[in-house]
Amino acid sequence: MRVDTPSRPIAARRFLQINPADNVLVALQDLPAGTAVEHAGQQLVLPQLVRAKHKFPTAALGVGEAVRMYGVRVGRATQPIAAGEALTPANLAHEAEPYSVARRQPWHWQAPSVAGWQGVTFQGYEREDGSAGTRNYWLVVPLVFCENRNVRLLQDAFERALGYGKTDRYRQKVERLVADYRAGRLADAAISAVPTSEQSAQATSVRSALFPNVDGVKFLTHEMGCGGTTEDAQTLCDLLAGYIAHPNVGGVTVLGLGCEKTQFSMLQAAIEARAPGFSRPLLYFNQQTYGTETALLDAAVEQTFRGLMQLNQQARRPMPLSKLSVGLKCGGSDGFSGISANPAVGFLSDLLVALGGTTLLAEFPELCGVEQEMIDRCTTEADAARFVHLMDEYAGQAAAVGAGFDMNPSPGNIRDGLITDAIKSTGAAKKGGDAPVAGVLAYTEPPTEPGLHLLCTPGNDVLATSGMAGSGATIILFTTGLGTPTGNPITPTVKISTNTSLAQRMPDIIDFDAGSIIAGEETIAEAGERLLHWLVGLASGEYLTKAELLGQDDFIPWRRGVNL
Repeated sequence: MRVDTPSRPIAARRFLQINPADNVLVALQDLPAGTAVEHAGQQLVLPQLVRAKHKFPTAALGVGEAVRMYGVRVGRATQPIAAGEALTPANLAHEAEPYSVARRQPWHWQAPSVAGWQGVTFQGYEREDGSAGTRNYWLVVPLVFCENRNVRLLQDAFERALGYGKTDRYRQKVERLVADYRAGRLADAAISAVPTSEQSAQATSVRSALFPNVDGVKFLTHEMGCGGTTEDAQTLCDLLAGYIAHPNVGGVTVLGLGCEKTQFSMLQAAIEARAPGFSRPLLYFNQQTYGTETALLDAAVEQTFRGLMQLNQQARRPMPLSKLSVGLKCGGSDGFSGISANPAVGFLSDLLVALGGTTLLAEFPELCGVEQEMIDRCTTEADAARFVHLMDEYAGQAAAVGAGFDMNPSPGNIRDGLITDAIKSTGAAKKGGDAPVAGVLAYTEPPTEPGLHLLCTPGNDVLATSGMAGSGATIILFTTGLGTPTGNPITPTVKISTNTSLAQRMPDIIDFDAGSIIAGEETIAEAGERLLHWLVGLASGEYLTKAELLGQDDFIPWRRGVNL
């Protein structure tokens, strides 16, 4: 069943029915016990407080009866629930609709109007394979965790010398504490404060004065590469190849020890398989060949610097919006995610698809409950079958260790109204809009055509964002109701708040506020269009995300075990 969301402003409503088929309402504000609710020509009186973002049924439910939201089943009552009683883990259990390729139905999509977007361009970096980067980075990666220390030494050297480093306000604070301690002032709790101007500073500069066309030197570290399974080694190579061939990366330095399971030849093969004819600078340094650490790092520093000289010769040029590849993710979700930020991102996804762009909807554990819709939306039966295979395989891995998708919601999700995985997932799926599914991708697999794609990743924030970047996302849209600092080394990660109070409380990590939808100030479509306008400037390098300013470069490869 197609899932609907409001197309008109919510205005000053106290509650919302998301879909006409739903038998629950969402509280948009705290509703005290005794509140009279008028719905569908009937009045019900709430027997208890229902907090904002939480749900309550429109009629009494008996044990085993289904709860429906977004037009689909999201749970079943585990005890009698009175009309107007808040849904909680004590009275509701996860339950989702059955699904199969055999039940596949035609999907009809009305693309949004893109008349106002025709001819709009962003300033991007053209790559030899025809892709376009929103950033121009040099990347330094280790083949094995043994090289992490050397990567960090290179990071310290290049960031300090070239001006890509962040303001070291915390070192300055420790220095002040040391001075206060030595002067005997700490005993009186008279600690000197960091000046306000330093408190507000996030970065010493947004780019190097020496290399103005290089947006930064980025450094990955990880805990893999030695031992483990051959599958783990190949997965790591595939992920690193995705980063090396990424449109936002113009050149790469690779450090290896020499004896690791993840050999450089494996990485080269993965790069060739992903990007035949790859021609960007690729420097490799084997520590056991060089002998001393000093010899290794001296060579790496000099050759990387020369590579930066070459990279700086590239410049941004106008690129069509169809060249954008946008990852779609949520984390720290709340009860407003599925009615504000997620559908706004979904509308933007539909706009990009209509313009010939690419979007990647990740987090397979958070498609639980809307599998049949995704099956219906697949443009080919082969993709529908692949989606079912990947979902069943993932669920089987979870069951093998006594886990399940029903364990996905976190304590924070539950406190803010996402009681079951199906409630969370049906709202999370709204990030994918309504466009047909052009492809179904395994972890790190790149799309081969434009359109909306389903990308198999865990729900874990960093595992998912690492995987989306590995599949070529040049921007990641990340919605959150509770707040998260998550970022990515090579892909600008935009944090979109579901509610305005979060944007006001955590302004150092939130880039865009979709709480205007809850306040009734914008429709979902208006917020989506506003977000796309903002993204054009971001993609052009006119400004940075908060995660970029903070240096929030999160990277974790997914070991192919269970992670919800």
